[in-house]
Amino acid sequence: MGAVGGGIFHLLKGSYNAPKGLSSRARGGVTALQARSPVLGGQFAVWGGLFACCDCSLTAMRQKEDPWNSIISGTVTGGILAARAGPKHMVTSALVGGVLLALIEGMGIMFTKMMSEPPPHMQHMQQDPTAPPTSGGYMPTATPIAPSSTTPPASPTE
Repeated sequence: MGAVGGGIFHLLKGSYNAPKGLSSRARGGVTALQARSPVLGGQFAVWGGLFACCDCSLTAMRQKEDPWNSIISGTVTGGILAARAGPKHMVTSALVGGVLLALIEGMGIMFTKMMSEPPPHMQHMQQDPTAPPTSGGYMPTATPIAPSSTTPPASPTE
């Protein structure tokens, strides 16, 4: 996903910065894409490797596999990759990495809950929408009156 997005970005940026003319803009976009692809691929490889190391280390230390591992790993990865730029940039990148991973994990949890089956105890409460209503609603139906019996009740002496 990042390679495709980065490739499209560099293709458009190269074509924008090229001289006027369709062929020169196309050539400029492809040249920029060829020049930046190895750099972009290397950056994603480093980020992915560092993230995987942090995630696996947290899983081993905490003995849990939950979204917090990914969120903390994104925070640590962002901070480590920005360490050369200084502490201020390191903290900013760490926060951005943590927030992005929190958003990704939150969307994953939300999507999973939306697509999952309702719990078994909730399934029997659902009704068929095509079935006639069982409750009165705005105009309750009259309760039927039991037919009167013509035979007298039995006497207690019998």
